[in-house]
Amino acid sequence: MISQSTEYQGQFGSFTVTRNDRVGVILYRFGLGVMATCLSLSTVLALKYQEPSDIGLTCLYYLFISGLGLSLSQIHIYLVPLHRALKLSWLLGTIASLVLTFKVAVPIVRYVYENPLSLLFVGFVFVALTGIYFKEAFCFNRLESKFLTPLVPFLLLGHMAGIFSIAAERILLLLWCVLFLIFILRKIGQPLDSDLGDLSVFAYLYQQKG
Repeated sequence: MISQSTEYQGQFGSFTVTRNDRVGVILYRFGLGVMATCLSLSTVLALKYQEPSDIGLTCLYYLFISGLGLSLSQIHIYLVPLHRALKLSWLLGTIASLVLTFKVAVPIVRYVYENPLSLLFVGFVFVALTGIYFKEAFCFNRLESKFLTPLVPFLLLGHMAGIFSIAAERILLLLWCVLFLIFILRKIGQPLDSDLGDLSVFAYLYQQKG
């Protein structure tokens, strides 16, 4: 039950998982779901139509960023510097996206696709996302997470370098979508408390810092 508090024995003592903890996990997964949905819809629009709606893609892109920000605000990572680095990456990528949105004459998604070097700035968003994939692969040993962790930088860096054909990029993009959807579907069925990790570790690290 979400509202029922549960006590566990951790590495550094006992800890209690509360309703608020579980709501945080739900928000974390909701953010992931928003990202997976936006990525999939954007991919369908891009592949099905020669000239997809720029407004639609822009809205989906910013919903994607919002979902990522929500997930990063709720994710549990033992290494505080890593968590901060992921948040900073998201912030830098979001600021770069907003600047481009208001500075360039074409919609941001089209601009980034046609000007791959802009990923040097906007790409920080996907650095943060890759960090989540890495965390999930490390903590839960999920096969799809292990593929997603190298896939995203491989696709984006390959696009920047111009080494992929359009067909190859489409295949990689579709693979990203499929794996992300598998990832979120499996995540939904995972017990909520497992995403919190050992909360006694967080308490111990906080005490050490103090």
